[in-house]
Amino acid sequence: MVDSAQPRVTVIIPHLNTPESLGRCLDSVTAQHLDRGRAQIIVVDNGSSVSLDAVKARYRGVVFAAEPRPGPGLARNHGIALAAAPVLAFIDADCRAAPGWLQAAVDAVEADPARAIIGGDIRIDFADAAHLTPIEAYEAVFGFRQQMYIEQKHFSVTANLAMARRVHAIVGDFAGIDTAEDLDWGQRAHRLGFAIHYLPSMRVYHPARPDSTALERKWQRHTRHDWNAHVAGGRPAWRWRARAAAMALSLPVEALKLFTSDRISGAANRLAGVGALARIRWFRATEMLRLMSAPTESGADFWNRSP
Repeated sequence: MVDSAQPRVTVIIPHLNTPESLGRCLDSVTAQHLDRGRAQIIVVDNGSSVSLDAVKARYRGVVFAAEPRPGPGLARNHGIALAAAPVLAFIDADCRAAPGWLQAAVDAVEADPARAIIGGDIRIDFADAAHLTPIEAYEAVFGFRQQMYIEQKHFSVTANLAMARRVHAIVGDFAGIDTAEDLDWGQRAHRLGFAIHYLPSMRVYHPARPDSTALERKWQRHTRHDWNAHVAGGRPAWRWRARAAAMALSLPVEALKLFTSDRISGAANRLAGVGALARIRWFRATEMLRLMSAPTESGADFWNRSP
């Protein structure tokens, strides 16, 4: 990238306890090429219990900062406060940016800097695409449905998001750990009249969760966010119970999506995904009912604090 006094774009990466993944992420981000200008890269550590000294020594051109309060939204806010560029791009520390990711993000934002908010495609980073684990098959279809999130729910997952800094200043900071910060921020932007656009050429790869426990923790955190919103909205308990029942009974409809998706191939992979789908749908339904009798839990209870 060509150097200049002011960076053209700032890439912000929140990090927690995954230095090896962070290294792979930085490899992919520092390999990006812009047609002009340069990128500033900021990593904000969110209270890791493992050292980042080796990563810092390897990437001397990267800005490293620390945010002790738990939550990726707060880490992103810290990075934004340090950003020197008019365009902001966000990627998670366990993701890998595809070639052309940053150029696509910058071009899309610069085309309408006063309004543009861009969410890109997120694919699962398979270890072996011909022989998927059940969790890989499940997450390939259901893990990051970016186009649906953007077009129907008006938010983008923050693992692949870009905007002008001036737009962020209008919408405001990301929320803390007890809120689904990507959903909350996107819907605030939507209420202010901004439209989020889906850009498939702006692609990153995200690893599947390593095991069922990690996948369950993800859904515990998201279900807690949904429950908090349900309670804050004054909605009746029967409606939450109905949602739990619908979750448990949705397997046939959702399984059809696995068998018709172009994101995986092969009967064995699709069947493996159905098995994971059945387990996680039942888990989510029972977790929804459990939360009704555990109102004092926080999202921080399910946040990764171990390496």
